[in-house]
Amino acid sequence: MNSPDIAGPELLEESNLFYRDPALYDSVQSDSDSADVCRALIGRHSPDARTLLDFGCGTGRDLELLAKHFDCIGVDLQPGLIDYAHRTRPELDVRLGDMRTVRLGRTADVLVCLGNSLAYAHDNHDVRAAFQTFAAHSRPGTILVLCSPVAPIERPRPQSARVETGQGTATVTISYEWDLLTQINSTHRHWTFDSGEEAHDVIRRRVLGPRELELHAALVGFDVVEITDESATGSLTGPGAYTVARYRAQ
Repeated sequence: MNSPDIAGPELLEESNLFYRDPALYDSVQSDSDSADVCRALIGRHSPDARTLLDFGCGTGRDLELLAKHFDCIGVDLQPGLIDYAHRTRPELDVRLGDMRTVRLGRTADVLVCLGNSLAYAHDNHDVRAAFQTFAAHSRPGTILVLCSPVAPIERPRPQSARVETGQGTATVTISYEWDLLTQINSTHRHWTFDSGEEAHDVIRRRVLGPRELELHAALVGFDVVEITDESATGSLTGPGAYTVARYRAQ
């Protein structure tokens, strides 16, 4: 990555235990319904969709479920996650690429960007570049489904939980920090393993409000047709939300 506001893949990997241990990420997210919510939104807005591109596919966990219903290609910036997806889900078409610059030379009925992937674009230039990538892979009628934070997580006290990892059982303590000027919500995770080893993660995510998302979408030819909470029930309570936009071209 070229932007000074976004860490390169090596720094992202160093800062996040989930990137260093993709199996742990899959385990912790095993009860996620993100793919189901995404499918429901696609069914509502593009019921005849057949092709899908996933920007920020990670380990391919959601893509594996979506590939049961669509002809899919996934892209992610993290080499370790792509390697893990190739090993554990060899039937998937997953490729290394930066959502700000990648060009696959094709369009699709549906584009998805799940798992807060867009939130790792921290400055406005990089957010705009990501939306330009979405537009480059769209044709009139293409549906874009984004999952991203629309409000900060602010909790007065750290929270702790016990987690099984590939390195053994650990206690993870999570706290949050909000920077209003940059709209960056930082998640601090401190891992204390039963072996005595410790690890510390800092994950920085850009929060984009609904009207910001609407503006970035409109600038590249998308019209927002729905913004809903993480259960896709039609409400919007935050901190995360799904945004659905339809491409009309510029």
